[in-house]
Amino acid sequence: MTDAEQTSANGKKPAASALEIKALAHPLRLRILRLCGLHELTNKQLADRLGQDPGTMLYHVRQLLSTGFLEPAEVRTGESGALEKPYRSTGRSWNLDAALREAGPDGPLAPVEAFREELTEAGPDALASLSRFVLHLSKADAEDLTTRVYAVLSEYTDSDRQRSDQPAYGGIFVLHRSPD
Repeated sequence: MTDAEQTSANGKKPAASALEIKALAHPLRLRILRLCGLHELTNKQLADRLGQDPGTMLYHVRQLLSTGFLEPAEVRTGESGALEKPYRSTGRSWNLDAALREAGPDGPLAPVEAFREELTEAGPDALASLSRFVLHLSKADAEDLTTRVYAVLSEYTDSDRQRSDQPAYGGIFVLHRSPD
């Protein structure tokens, strides 16, 4: 199901279930989803890439499988001739901003932490663009800005498979109220 198919009549993405919220509230699981969105990877490949114990990785992979965020890909023969069981991201969408608030104090920070880890791993030369800003906005203005940014991003995410031969870029859009 595409992002467009999952968007309801009011233009909002469906809210996540309690299990989905829990699955998405961990930075490592978000990194697994990103990697499996780019490549079909086995548990061992994920563990090696993310510097984790295979048992720990299997626990997190199972959490993502049980919520439908990951799915098994076709079994394949690896370089050593052994059969491998890779996984791929299903590409399901969810309402992260609302859902992760329900996951406790660290929930909303999981995507930020995952992004920080990915950016650190990629190195400073990988940064294509950076904009940091402070704006004075009414609640309606903030909602309008978010809607407009998501509309632009959706144009690209909904058609991303058509550009799978191009380099992959990661990003994050975060709008927060200033503590000042």
